[in-house]
Amino acid sequence: MQLHFKNSRLERILIVVNAVAAAAVTASFVVLFGFKSPLLPQQEQILYGVQIFLLGVFIAEKVVRFVNMSSKSEFWGANWFEIPLLLALVITVVGAGHWFALGKAEASAVRHLAVGIYLVIQVVTKLCRTCVNLAASGKNPTQTLIVSFLFLIVSGAGLLMLPRAAGPDKESLRFVDALFTSTSATCVTGLIVKDTGKDFSLMGQVVILALIQLGGLGIVVFGAVFALLLGQALSLRESVAMQDLLSARTLGRLGNMIAFIFVGTVFIEAIGAVSMYGMWDDIPGRVTSVHGQWFCSIFHSISAFCNAGFSLFSDSFIGYNGSWGVYLVICPLIILGGLGFSVLYDLANILADRVKRFFKKRFDKQCRFSMEAPKRMRLQTKIVLSVSAILIVVGAGAILLFEQSAVGPGASKDADVLGALFQSITARTAGFNTVDISAMSASGRFVLILLMFIGGSPGSTAGGIKTVTLAVVVMTAFAALRKRNEVEMFRRSIRIAVVGRAITVTLLFVVVLFVVTLALSITENSNEARGMSDIMFEAGSALGTVGLTTGMTPELTDAGKLIIIATMLIGRLGPLTLLAALTFDLKPARYNYPDEAIIVG
Repeated sequence: MQLHFKNSRLERILIVVNAVAAAAVTASFVVLFGFKSPLLPQQEQILYGVQIFLLGVFIAEKVVRFVNMSSKSEFWGANWFEIPLLLALVITVVGAGHWFALGKAEASAVRHLAVGIYLVIQVVTKLCRTCVNLAASGKNPTQTLIVSFLFLIVSGAGLLMLPRAAGPDKESLRFVDALFTSTSATCVTGLIVKDTGKDFSLMGQVVILALIQLGGLGIVVFGAVFALLLGQALSLRESVAMQDLLSARTLGRLGNMIAFIFVGTVFIEAIGAVSMYGMWDDIPGRVTSVHGQWFCSIFHSISAFCNAGFSLFSDSFIGYNGSWGVYLVICPLIILGGLGFSVLYDLANILADRVKRFFKKRFDKQCRFSMEAPKRMRLQTKIVLSVSAILIVVGAGAILLFEQSAVGPGASKDADVLGALFQSITARTAGFNTVDISAMSASGRFVLILLMFIGGSPGSTAGGIKTVTLAVVVMTAFAALRKRNEVEMFRRSIRIAVVGRAITVTLLFVVVLFVVTLALSITENSNEARGMSDIMFEAGSALGTVGLTTGMTPELTDAGKLIIIATMLIGRLGPLTLLAALTFDLKPARYNYPDEAIIVG
């Protein structure tokens, strides 16, 4: 919502004050909770006093903005949540020790907690609103997305470097390792230089989990979600910006799609966590406490749906390769996260339409002959579902064939089938593994490289060139062989601009893959135990934001880590997105040169 103020200069001053106050809030929490050595009581009281002062700053800012607003109704429409939030804060602060039967120390802790929660909510909402406003500033929204990712990565690295983020008896992370971990989590890759379950404390693991969730869905989308949840309607410019970022076809369904992304994500991840809860009993003593089981379930559910590949276990899911949860819970989560939100939205609409038509036919006989035609599946959905199914089946068959040929007839066929199926699914950017990747044959690893290169589907949390891109490139070659002028799929023609984008994305991915492989072969030449196959596998895993590794990641030099960091960021944002951000203001030429025949092939 575009708000109008009487004094624009005063509004700019308030924006600066907000930024300084938000930074001060963040610094106070870092000092309070970021260090292992406990603070002195006097130091804690000073920090709590600073937070109370910042609370007053935020409240005063709201009062000044209310007075400065041209329309008071617009202000209440945009900030209606402030009243119940402040009311809850006052009830908690005043009631602790009076209305609630708490001791003096407990009442003080409750008051500090309430103030802290209020400040966190204020900082988060202001950050999200800033992201939406930047995306709607009239500039290229992809630049805002890139800047948001970079800001999230650097902030995450700073939090992971805090002493309390390190595990018991572990030293604080070096900047390179913290930056690598933060980039891997934000880009939902899963490559690690430190053991997530052992080298990080609960605080560090929560930071990683938050980076996975924010990076998987995009911090700009989160900004729009918060704006919608707080009752604000997106302006036309904001809607156009979000439409560009989400690749939505129409502005009218944009709000519904953003709400679907948020609600669908929470629902799927919650179902996954609940379904996964009993899985940890398969190995007695590994996850002992109830709280640990729940945290393990939530962590792996979010990691699986966001196709991140982070695991709290050093061997990923090798220890659970015979568990039902891996194949009945983890695999569906990976597949759903890799299909793309536009496909899930289309399937949900079709399902809702079918249910509505069923009840109308059954209970409203007068509407039988006046109903509209049933909703049909979009071309995008057909391509994504068909290509994804083919890749899963063909990939599993190829891995099974090559691995059985390499290992011999003595291998367990049942275990191999399940392992091949899981690796075929997870290689398309999830990054978990139930088998030792370094023990696989060269041909089996090559199949994984191809699957990692392809990745998931557009609009999903997955990386790679995407399934639709592969389908367009293959059908372009097929159309040339058939001597057809147009690329056709499911009795529909594909626009020439889409064909050009698909070829561009594929070509750029190939170039980046070979450049990164060459760069790693130079920086890692001192490691004689790693050959070119390991190096290319590492490069393909980083570019496809997968997270599978032959064990090379912890052995990388600092230069190699920086190369992988850049590769993960390129793979997450996509070469075409980076190209669009750099060439957004270029104007097309208004002339054409005469054509001349050339020979190719």
